[in-house]
Amino acid sequence: MKLPHILKILLLFFGLSHCCGCHLSYIVHVGAGQFRMLQGAVPLHQALAEDKLTDEQKEHLRLVGDIKAFGENSLGLSETQNYQTAYLGGAQDPIYLVSASPRDRLSRVTWWFPIAGRMPYLGFFDLAKAKAEKEKLLGKGLDVNIGRAAAYSTLGWFKDPITLNLIEGSTVDLVETILHEMTHTTLYVKGQGEFNEGLAVLVGKVGACQFLSKTYGPAHAFTREAEDAIHDERLFASYIADLFQALEQLYGSDLTHEEKMTRRKKAFDDTLEDFALLKDRLKTDRFDGFGSTGLNNAYLMSIGLYHRHFNLFEAVLEQREHSIRKTLLFFQELAAKNDDLLQSTTEWLQDRQGERSARAR
Repeated sequence: MKLPHILKILLLFFGLSHCCGCHLSYIVHVGAGQFRMLQGAVPLHQALAEDKLTDEQKEHLRLVGDIKAFGENSLGLSETQNYQTAYLGGAQDPIYLVSASPRDRLSRVTWWFPIAGRMPYLGFFDLAKAKAEKEKLLGKGLDVNIGRAAAYSTLGWFKDPITLNLIEGSTVDLVETILHEMTHTTLYVKGQGEFNEGLAVLVGKVGACQFLSKTYGPAHAFTREAEDAIHDERLFASYIADLFQALEQLYGSDLTHEEKMTRRKKAFDDTLEDFALLKDRLKTDRFDGFGSTGLNNAYLMSIGLYHRHFNLFEAVLEQREHSIRKTLLFFQELAAKNDDLLQSTTEWLQDRQGERSARAR
């Protein structure tokens, strides 16, 4: 299953001496991977002169500046120095994301880092290190999941380069990923992963559709693919939200732990059957891999981090005249006044619905 994972690199030298709650060896590992890429990055014009790139890769590389400009000028995303260089020293090393959850609760194990606060996963450039962390977490009786990141962000602390895996993928994925990352540098709220990722998924997908329509035309195959991706996101978000609601009712019941685990297995089996039916309604293959390696709470929480609240964010977009710029301003104002942004967003939408109902009477 293709996930829009964006790893946040959190290595800040001045924070290391105060990093009581995080693992120093882990930060050094992530930092080494980050600096290896930074040191090997070259300006885009130099990358375009390289013979090793295909014509399609060069076309994608030329498109990067247009995507950034559209995000900044049309969507209201912050200007950064990101994506002005490219790392062509080979395909980006896979970034493995390790996440964990209790077996009888839909909650996340989190890790604390300076500046960024609590994060719902650990990222590794080395699979062996990721597997070692997984074994430690399994030893604590937790559900554990190892996923792979499509890209990463340093949240504006370093100049992130374009990597080969981005320009080797589809045009739609490239646009979506860059706008997703730009959203994080525009608005990132410490310790609220579901809000941060949910907002970035909305801006990435809707912004990609707008950019591709403007650049290639509304009838172009790229634009239609982006529209289909939004269609599938809505359906999958509703499916995941229903699954979470059913599991929360199960885990919150008075059943014994053993009974919950038995019913959990049946719930997992049933939902995979439901998903097989949902796939007939999907227009892309983006969610084809869902559940292919089995289900557990950590895997579902990782999926939910990005997809569970898409329809909530899209409802705000609708209230803000389908303007991403106005939607971002709304959330920036909301973030300045509230601690739990998902809850306050839900309450705001309920209030708006109540006002409309009152006017209709």
